Amino acid sequence: MVTEDVSSGHGSTTNKQRWLYSIANLGNTIPGQAVGAFMLFYYTDVKHLPAAWAATALFIFAIYDAANNPVMGYLSDRTKTRWGRRIPYIKFGAAPYAITFALLFMAPFDGISQPTALLIYFVVFSWLWEGLSTAVSTGYYSLLPEMFTSYSERTDVAVRMNIVQVVGLMIGVAVPPLLYSSLGWPAMGLIFAAISIIAMYTGLRGMFERESSIVAKAVPLGAALKATFVNRSFVTVVIAQTMRFVGTNALLAGIPFYTKYSVQADDSLTSIILATAFVTAGATLWFWRKLIAQRFEARTTLMLANGVMIVAVIPLALAQTMLGVVFGSAMVGLGLAGLILMGDVIVADVIDEDEVKTGQRREGMYFGMSQFIITLSSSIVAAIFGLVTSAYGYDSSLSVQPDTVDAGFRVFMSLPVIAGSILAIVALFFYPLHGERLDQVKEKLNRTD
Repeated sequence: MVTEDVSSGHGSTTNKQRWLYSIANLGNTIPGQAVGAFMLFYYTDVKHLPAAWAATALFIFAIYDAANNPVMGYLSDRTKTRWGRRIPYIKFGAAPYAITFALLFMAPFDGISQPTALLIYFVVFSWLWEGLSTAVSTGYYSLLPEMFTSYSERTDVAVRMNIVQVVGLMIGVAVPPLLYSSLGWPAMGLIFAAISIIAMYTGLRGMFERESSIVAKAVPLGAALKATFVNRSFVTVVIAQTMRFVGTNALLAGIPFYTKYSVQADDSLTSIILATAFVTAGATLWFWRKLIAQRFEARTTLMLANGVMIVAVIPLALAQTMLGVVFGSAMVGLGLAGLILMGDVIVADVIDEDEVKTGQRREGMYFGMSQFIITLSSSIVAAIFGLVTSAYGYDSSLSVQPDTVDAGFRVFMSLPVIAGSILAIVALFFYPLHGERLDQVKEKLNRTD
């Protein structure tokens, strides 16, 4: 494909650039999903950290995770180096980020005999990993609207990113039970860290930045935060995304427990459930882009995807047979495809609107603030986990759990998804950047390019 002024970000990007950018997403996805799905299980059920301690630590961790995102986004927007604003965070942060991920699954303490030491190890390495993860992911996702400037390009690269992401989800969530059961948890961490490093540095070869459009005097962080929060388009989108992640994070965190205590199967079923969901998601991305996203805008597409998620978790929660579990997993994958396809695209539209209003590109702040608020979903999930496990009698120190635990993890796998999806649809109903208003933003941007 012939490009026009590619180095500056105007015109179209090449097929190679889109694939390289997308491949790097594997480095973000694998560690992030493995942590989301198995960190709680590893520290409670494997290392025997008391569930209440783990839930409290995760709640505080989620607040820290949320708080560092807008700060990193603000710094990214204001970074000036010979490598650019975004790329240095990937170039110099990817390797330490992957290494601390591996160390997170190498805890040398046992929660029965050394619970305090295990808690300290958990807190230290989860915080280190999260700080580095924020730096790398902020740089990466901030490049998306900067490199790809049209709706067509963004949805096209979103499909590629999410094909890669589905592969990453399968590796990061479906493969761990196979690896840790045969090779152990430390080996799993090291293997995933190596894949992450290779993916990030391979993808880095296709990344570029437009020259920063920020020419005005730097404003204080507080003023930048205020300007972001008064953007109605951003506020409604981020509420919808947060509610969506309440559901999907509960699903990921709950599946190992659901497999073990509700379905009463071995770890291999966890891999089957997750692989079914992610293969379905990958297989239906084309369907969502060609038949839904090209017919409707991002807002409507996300509302439909959330509606599918409401229906999808019902058979999964009620399943008593292997066939029921697989069917429910496939339904979840269908809804997940629409969610992951449009999540970054709709934020990019908000950033475009902000450029029309301010004359500046503030990708870092918007993605940082988005992650700041969305990450609070982890605190909500941690609080729900603590309440549900307490109410249904789960005790990580017991070798045999009470019968009530079965119902508890079915509740944990379904109600947060249903409630979160309904609230996401309500928030998107009030999202103003659609129809004529969105067309006006695109027209103004095209006139300034």
